[in-house]
Amino acid sequence: MTRFIREFGNTMQKNAVPAVSADVVFASSRFPHYRIGVNNQIMDAKNDPKVLSMKEAVARETAQLLEQQKRLSVRDLASKFEKGLTAAAKLSEEARLREAASLEKHVLLKKLRDALESLRGCVAGKNKDDVEEAIIMVEALAVQLTQREGELIQEKTEVKKLANFLKQASEHAKKLVDEERAFARAEIESARAAVQRVEEALQEHERTSQASGKQDLEELMKEVQQARRIKMLHQPSKVTDMEHELRALRVQLVEKSKRSLQLQKELVMSKRREKNISQFYEFDGSEALGSYLRIKPSCDNAPELSKCSIQWYRVSFEGGKKELISGATKSVYAPEPFDVGRVLQAEIVYNDQHITLSTTGAIDPAAGLGSYVEALVRKHDVEYNVVISQMSGADHVSESIHVLHVGKMRMKLRKGRSTVTKEYYSTSMRLCGVRGGGNAAAQALFWQAKKDVSFILAFESQRDRNAAIMLARRFAFDCNIVLAGPDDKNL
Repeated sequence: MTRFIREFGNTMQKNAVPAVSADVVFASSRFPHYRIGVNNQIMDAKNDPKVLSMKEAVARETAQLLEQQKRLSVRDLASKFEKGLTAAAKLSEEARLREAASLEKHVLLKKLRDALESLRGCVAGKNKDDVEEAIIMVEALAVQLTQREGELIQEKTEVKKLANFLKQASEHAKKLVDEERAFARAEIESARAAVQRVEEALQEHERTSQASGKQDLEELMKEVQQARRIKMLHQPSKVTDMEHELRALRVQLVEKSKRSLQLQKELVMSKRREKNISQFYEFDGSEALGSYLRIKPSCDNAPELSKCSIQWYRVSFEGGKKELISGATKSVYAPEPFDVGRVLQAEIVYNDQHITLSTTGAIDPAAGLGSYVEALVRKHDVEYNVVISQMSGADHVSESIHVLHVGKMRMKLRKGRSTVTKEYYSTSMRLCGVRGGGNAAAQALFWQAKKDVSFILAFESQRDRNAAIMLARRFAFDCNIVLAGPDDKNL
């Protein structure tokens, strides 16, 4: 090295090397910052915004670990701590390499300073000043390296602390993993035992069912054989004869019931004759829902009904409470669903003479109507073909077919695609059977959709008319509305 310096000095003296400041321009008085990259390459860290110091990288990694600790599973947490431990080892290795590189830099700076000292003694003038300035910069660089070594020592201490923390956390995580694994194994064993018990129970049930199935099959075969014997004993002609006999018995039963009603009426009439009670009128018709009752004279000296005033009443069969049927002032009245289970009375007034007629018993329900209405309740909307007889008190000339919709929330009357009226159930709505109107009264109803808007609708059958009344009242009651006839009370 001494010979190299001497030769360098001779060369400087002989060739008159120009000043260093003539070729080199320093951007600043501070030494630039570098970092060691892959394969110990020196990289400029000033222009790379993504590069962080070791302290910042460790702080950020620690914050991320603490933030994710709550939402990581035990197994993931152990894996994460193991990765952190590996990263800490890598950081420790990098710190060791940086320490070695820093030591090499000190050696190089010392050699550079010695070379500059030797060069200062060999040059003079402006070149000497440049050499002295270079020596000052080298000394400043040495001070920066010393400071950097202090920072590296502090970072190394922090890395060691982090490594110890991660090591403890990793051991704790492994312990938790072992505990969870043991708990999971215990649950798996318990589940296996439960599955085994279920399988044994299923096998036992299968064996039992097979045995019972064989027994049931044997009993069924015995029953089939017995049925075959019974079938062989009875010829088809005998079965047909029995069916004809049953039909004849049904017809006789209907005739007997009619005869019974007639005898009851005659019995009532005879009792009245015995009590010297004159009876000028009597009811004609079936006392059941779906039919109609007509007042007819029972003797020749009975006053004409056109000259009498008539009022129908419904009477409770048990309590005897009498309720006026508003609008029922004709000689014909068709019972409606409200009348089922009640006695009907008709008061006839002629010249201050009061005559009261009563049904022999309560009005009977229509056969099968209740189950039919229950089936219709499951639907959202039920349609009926009707003909409008009257509209708001005026006769309706057209006999075109309309469709009446009875829904869960409202009733609607339409013709084709045009809507005549559509009203929701309300306290102003009225619905009942037609109270008068001849033989067709059993197939007609009165509907007041709203104030000053009313209809008399004729249905295709008595069953449709009564089902529509019962269904509409059922849907209205679900809406806390009671549908009744005009001025009806206590229904």
